[in-house]
Amino acid sequence: MKINEHYLDLKDSYLFSTVGRKARTYAQEHPDRKVISLGIGDVTLPLAPVVVDAMRAAAKEMGDAATFRGYGPEQGYAFLREAIQRYYAERGVTLSADEIFVSDGAKSDLGNLLDIFALDNTVLIPDPVYPVYQDTNTMLGRQVIYADANAGNGFLPLPDDSVHADVIYLCSPNNPTGAVYNREQLTRGVAYARREHAVILFDAAYECFIRDPEIPHSIYQIEGAQECAIEVCSFSKIAGFTGTRCGYTVVPMALTSGDTKLNSLWLRRQTTKFNGVSYVVQKAAEAVFTPEGRVQIETAIDYYHRNAQVMMQGMKDLGIWFTGGSASPYIWLKCPREMGSWEFFDFLLENASVVGTPGCGFGSNGEGFFRLTAFGNYEQTVEAVDRIKKLLG
Repeated sequence: MKINEHYLDLKDSYLFSTVGRKARTYAQEHPDRKVISLGIGDVTLPLAPVVVDAMRAAAKEMGDAATFRGYGPEQGYAFLREAIQRYYAERGVTLSADEIFVSDGAKSDLGNLLDIFALDNTVLIPDPVYPVYQDTNTMLGRQVIYADANAGNGFLPLPDDSVHADVIYLCSPNNPTGAVYNREQLTRGVAYARREHAVILFDAAYECFIRDPEIPHSIYQIEGAQECAIEVCSFSKIAGFTGTRCGYTVVPMALTSGDTKLNSLWLRRQTTKFNGVSYVVQKAAEAVFTPEGRVQIETAIDYYHRNAQVMMQGMKDLGIWFTGGSASPYIWLKCPREMGSWEFFDFLLENASVVGTPGCGFGSNGEGFFRLTAFGNYEQTVEAVDRIKKLLG
């Protein structure tokens, strides 16, 4: 027996465990102080009532022999794929239901998609980055190169024409920076991919936070993207499914390598290694797209947007550079007083009892930056920002 030694190349995933340990230690040592977290990347509001009702109804069906269901289609039930198809049509994007694959979440698909690509492909990811992009490629031994994300380009890097990449990760709105690509930038990215015969893996998990009608929600709103891009999305952020688990991936029929359709490869991969998402969860996901569901879910997104506005205004009042917030639940800020990421974390925790996420945990370019999230309680968000302003003002 031999192990996959590429796992030994992985860096220790210490970021969030260290954040949690430091916060717990501080709380134990200062029981009289209320610690407020603006570091969590998980949603906090409960599932929408229409979603819960759909789950109850589906569970009842599963308890009746006349309506019980066993194994479902690996690609997802038609009722959900068709609902997703209509959702895209609202953005002017025409898809066939056979191009949509329901999964247990965007994180799974972002890793599993690598099964259909050769190991000698060169992979381009931004730095800073959602760690899954890098780690899943490192596990397989692929060569990874980095697109330089920095304050100068608004943390919105694009492939450099002087560099060749075969697989390109783009995330918009971005985790961790909250930055969002505009139409012109995505058009340039698509042009590069088509010219280099590369594929874009487009992470659209946070698209529901976009409010500006000029900002694309989907890579497929860019002409030619269906010939060079796979899009991954999730119900985790649009509908609070972080603990319920459901997402979807779009692999267009027009996306080919030579004469081979990548849609066929992904279908073969899924039918071999995946038995589908439960009927109960898929019925809950379908309810997200009903008129009632859309209203209830938009109310939750409004709540998080209001939190983001509070944090954005706080940074403006302090004169701190930041990006994100307007189309994202994340605020990515420059650490004040030339502090390092962990230095600012400790300073904020010890003097304001507020927790955030050090930017250096997302890559070397994140050093000197800090992430705050809007996925918290509104009153606590207001209090936390007030504490930060008193500390730094």
